Amino acid sequence: MAFTDVLFFVFGLGLLVLGAEWLVRGAARLASAAGVSSLVIGLTVVAFGTSSPELAVSVKAAWLGQADMAVGNVVGSNIFNVLFILGVSAAIAPLLVAQDLVRRDVPLTILMSVVVLALAWDEKIGRLDGIVLFACLVAYTVWVIRASRREKAEVVAEYEAEFTPKKKPSVAANLGFVVAGLALLVLGSQWLVEGAVKFAQWVGVSEVVVGLTIVAAGTSLPEVATSILAALRGERDIAVGNVVGSNLFNLMGVLGLAGAAAPAGLPVSPAMRGFDIPVMIAAAVACLPIFARGFRIPRWEGLLFLLYYAAYTAYLILDATKHGAKEGYARVMLTFVIPLTALTLGVLAFRVYRSRHPVAA
Repeated sequence: MAFTDVLFFVFGLGLLVLGAEWLVRGAARLASAAGVSSLVIGLTVVAFGTSSPELAVSVKAAWLGQADMAVGNVVGSNIFNVLFILGVSAAIAPLLVAQDLVRRDVPLTILMSVVVLALAWDEKIGRLDGIVLFACLVAYTVWVIRASRREKAEVVAEYEAEFTPKKKPSVAANLGFVVAGLALLVLGSQWLVEGAVKFAQWVGVSEVVVGLTIVAAGTSLPEVATSILAALRGERDIAVGNVVGSNLFNLMGVLGLAGAAAPAGLPVSPAMRGFDIPVMIAAAVACLPIFARGFRIPRWEGLLFLLYYAAYTAYLILDATKHGAKEGYARVMLTFVIPLTALTLGVLAFRVYRSRHPVAA
């Protein structure tokens, strides 16, 4: 692997992050100038815009025939968003979800994750599958715009404080940001995909593993910045809403467009169908009790999510390197860690139920 390949990967990642920042900034200000509410901007333009690196990389990879990386990027990003970003955000400040739309989005994320698994069961996500997923995104966006009108006043105020421009936006300047951002995303995705493929060949692992780990974490950097900064500022609904909205966009928008762009569809490996997508579904299911009305995501829960992401990454590395410890590691996870997690989530769900249905004295 040449040093220039490393530079291509690093500079490509930098261009993706900068391109996403410019795209989100320009698009959000243009939407504000057009009279779109700050809540809708935060739930759609910003949440979708922070996923633009995933979109650029997956579509480029699909077009170039690296379909394994295209699918791995989406699945890995969704796992990273929940376990790592929410974990770090909750470790910074306990997260209390007040936003009704976010709580409704969690079951929808689980549903769309299961839909993706069902579509991939024939070993690929074809063009028709991609069109169906993208149509779901259009319907979801229309629903979000309508449902946002019934959101709580304190949630609306939080989004207005964050996404209302401090001065009147310049249409020409922000159009320039959008165009420049798109150009950087296109160029950055090309460099990153080429560098990632060379890295996979050099290390001797599959493109799926690289897509699930390095590429997924790299393309999720805009979500990392948005959610962690929001958590530091006490904007908890924005921190959580950005993650959930980005995951939905990844499933419907990124996979949809990548599936439609791939000449022969997106092949989905047996390992992806049998392990990685189920892990993605499990991470979404784990959010159900902690996103319940009036329930906090405590710091210990955030640290637990981070530990699970470390455990998942360790398994991928052991599997990719054919390490002898893989079988024992998997046995420990199945025998102790997963049952303990199920028990913990069950206790949390019971606490939520008891808080809503107190026993009469």
